[in-house]
Amino acid sequence: MCGIIGYVGTKKASEIITEGLKCLEYRGYDSVGIAVNSGNNESGYEFDVRKEKGMVEEVSTALQFTSIDGTSGIGHTRWATHGAPCQENAHPHFDCKKTVVLVHNGVVENYKELKAELMRKGHIFTSETDSEVIAHLLEQYLLDGLAPIIAFIRTIGSLKGSYAIVAMLKGEHKIYVARKNSPLILGVGQGEMFCASDIPAMLPHTKTFVPLEEGDIAMLSEAGYKIYDTFSNEISRKPIEVDWDAKTAEKGGYPYFMLKEINDQVHFVYESLSSEVGNAREMIEQTNNIHIVACGTSYHAALVFKILLQKYFNKQAEAFIASEYPFVSSPSKDTLLIAVSQSGETADTLQAVRFAKQREMRILALTNVVQSSITRLANEVVYLNAGPEVSVAATKTFVSQLTVIYKIIFENDPKANIAIIPKLFEKALEQENKIKALSEKIKDKGDIFFLGRGLSYPIAMEGALKLKEISYLHAEAYPGGELKHGPISLITEGIPVIALAPNDECVEKMNGNIREVKSRGAFVIALSDNASVRSEANETIDIPGVSDARFYPFSMIVPLQLLAYHVSVLRGINPDRPRNLAKSVTVE
Repeated sequence: MCGIIGYVGTKKASEIITEGLKCLEYRGYDSVGIAVNSGNNESGYEFDVRKEKGMVEEVSTALQFTSIDGTSGIGHTRWATHGAPCQENAHPHFDCKKTVVLVHNGVVENYKELKAELMRKGHIFTSETDSEVIAHLLEQYLLDGLAPIIAFIRTIGSLKGSYAIVAMLKGEHKIYVARKNSPLILGVGQGEMFCASDIPAMLPHTKTFVPLEEGDIAMLSEAGYKIYDTFSNEISRKPIEVDWDAKTAEKGGYPYFMLKEINDQVHFVYESLSSEVGNAREMIEQTNNIHIVACGTSYHAALVFKILLQKYFNKQAEAFIASEYPFVSSPSKDTLLIAVSQSGETADTLQAVRFAKQREMRILALTNVVQSSITRLANEVVYLNAGPEVSVAATKTFVSQLTVIYKIIFENDPKANIAIIPKLFEKALEQENKIKALSEKIKDKGDIFFLGRGLSYPIAMEGALKLKEISYLHAEAYPGGELKHGPISLITEGIPVIALAPNDECVEKMNGNIREVKSRGAFVIALSDNASVRSEANETIDIPGVSDARFYPFSMIVPLQLLAYHVSVLRGINPDRPRNLAKSVTVE
């Protein structure tokens, strides 16, 4: 999740781009760069490119970004997915002859094949990134004699994966842009055009925006913009007027980052679906005994991983709370350790990994942060590609963990359609108004219980954790069958019970659990797509149905996130900054 901005007009581009990058830094902060067409001389517009590892403020000051003259340019603040954070891997990227310069957000899934073909044609690469491939590919189409816009459209048509791309060509006062599964918005001014990953970067200069749709390609100039489809047909997109203040704009119009990030999951899951998991799957296939370690929200993802490995990969798998692992396990060196950590810096998880290293175990890490501590200890790493998460409560990073886990397990399964995941989020978000109304009914309750069975149980645990950490209400999750073994004594008149009861193999038993608690006065809110469950529950949050029951967790997690969010807000709490909690726990 990188931040991108572009400008073409009559003003000093370097100043507009530098300020815009500061607004976009929440999208990535391991390196930053800028490219400006620095003036028209005998050889045409020349690119002045300055980039380095580090934060926007320190790099822009050290490299004097705003001293560059010129009236068109592009900028990028990076969250690394391919290649470590360093000057060479920072954007913008050139082609061989420095006639193309561009920035990119996303993942090019077929970059290895494209790079190999381009190298056979004599192209020389200077970075480890997938993004540089795009610049050389555009160069090649230009060398083949295609007109600039046709060459750019052909380049976009050759890419697989996700992207927001902004490019400039030597000798032109134009910007070329394209998007697919990564955000990119146009800003319309008087005699000038803007583009950026998010509206706040452009808000000081215009209130008129054109949200690009999936697959859109555009050419920007002082005169305005033209938008094309991938077949080179010119198309129309309706501008919108936005009246936001700067504080609201940082959150994309949402009142809190948490709500923004819940909604962003629809888009960023595509980044996670593009993660490279082949080596991880091979490690798992070669191992019979697997231990998974994690903490907090990541532990709930680990529990899902355990169930899938046992049931669908026929592996002996166990999930451990990382802080307990050294005290309760006795692994052999043939055991594979899988460490799940959003930050890659979680102290308890790192302790468990070091414990495994001492026993010469192989280690697979699932993390979101390139060059984090866990990546240096692991034998193999799968990156979540979720980008920075501003809110302390994990939402999109949990979804990214689940997405990557499902890709590892099911990518080669012809019966499993992992591409359905983003669509389930879209449908689940349609229930927000109903969820907000139900939040009013439980916001003042002292105790709330969550029930689930099978794959739903770890999701129930995550729902309870989200509610307790941002609303400060006591919430506990239990497997449905455990209810009668003690917890049912706590069920009294009006106690809310959140029952996860999708139409899977557990639905009849979950319906029995609903009847048990309802007969004792519980107020039952069911997450379900089953008619019998709907008739038993007091209230139902309708979840998207699936033909493959293994994918129900993705139908239920968004409603649970929204429930926790709205209860928190209704109780007057800032869900982005819950008391006593930190984003990454780096002490034991």
